[in-house]
Amino acid sequence: MPSSAAPGLDRRLFLTSVLGVTAAVAGLSGCAESNAATTEAASTDALLDKVPAGTSLNIASYQNVQQLQFKLAKLPPLPFKVSNWLNIGAGPDVINAFRAKSLDLANNAGIPPIQAHFQGFAAKIVAINITRKPNYLFATKPGSDIRSVDDFRGKKLAFSQGQAQGVVLLRALKKAGLAYDDVKLVPLTSNQFLTALQSGQVDIAPLGNNQAPAYLKQYAAKGAHTIPTDVVDLLNLLWAPVSVLNDRAKAAAIAAYIPQWARGQVWQYEHPDIWNEEFYVGTQNLTLQQAKSISALANKPLFPPSWDEAIRWEQETADLLAEGGFVKPFKVDSLFDHRFEGIAARSVPAEYRR
Repeated sequence: MPSSAAPGLDRRLFLTSVLGVTAAVAGLSGCAESNAATTEAASTDALLDKVPAGTSLNIASYQNVQQLQFKLAKLPPLPFKVSNWLNIGAGPDVINAFRAKSLDLANNAGIPPIQAHFQGFAAKIVAINITRKPNYLFATKPGSDIRSVDDFRGKKLAFSQGQAQGVVLLRALKKAGLAYDDVKLVPLTSNQFLTALQSGQVDIAPLGNNQAPAYLKQYAAKGAHTIPTDVVDLLNLLWAPVSVLNDRAKAAAIAAYIPQWARGQVWQYEHPDIWNEEFYVGTQNLTLQQAKSISALANKPLFPPSWDEAIRWEQETADLLAEGGFVKPFKVDSLFDHRFEGIAARSVPAEYRR
């Protein structure tokens, strides 16, 4: 792929669109602060064996998934206080919350930590779940005749630089041999994708497996359809600001949270019928049939004892973004806090360790 980005795609406009006006202004006016954050020394102190009394964390739980997992799995109480469960999931929103110090720990894909680094915000990955099957597919606008990724040439594609959907799209284009200037990347955040498809603002948008059934139910009769992809978004991870990880009490709390996070995902995978009823039907207003179709595509949770594969994949992603001029090249090793490596794997049965 060429090293230049798509023609006419102004970088400042792109970042403003993707991250929001507030974040963009903060990034420009707080340049000195951001540079300092990047060089902030990360603690190498050994993790405490016990969470100190009075410790609390603000944790992201998009659509309240974490609380529901913990409740249904009947996991033991956490040894610290969760001051707030924040219903946010999109990478740009998480980064903004990290900056505002209203969030201590979040669950995202591999691309938001790269984006945070590019913005000069210091944060590190503390837990990893490997996903082997695609979590996304490409949805067309109503009335589209696009049938494969090869047909994306010259089309308008919804693209979020700071989210998993963005890297899935870039990897799919690269696999199909399409350069950035062969398509028109439209900067949006994932919560704008459905509206953009419905209105015809874009021809294609990557949707999560759990989003597609509802979209097709409404627009399939009008000619909308989906295009499967075998491109995976390998990393489902927990990450936290370096300032949080440098607090020994909070770091201990995060280490105590990771096993619950891992076991909650294992429980959900092993109990799809209960999850379908309680989450998809009970909270997302999907039909049981739609819920079953989503669960059938679910990834088996895999928590690697070693992060070597994850680091390689993260480096490939960072390099792919750098090729397009979306970020500057860098070594991703700095994004991983190895004090937490293996905690998740040790918390689950052997069949979930890979």
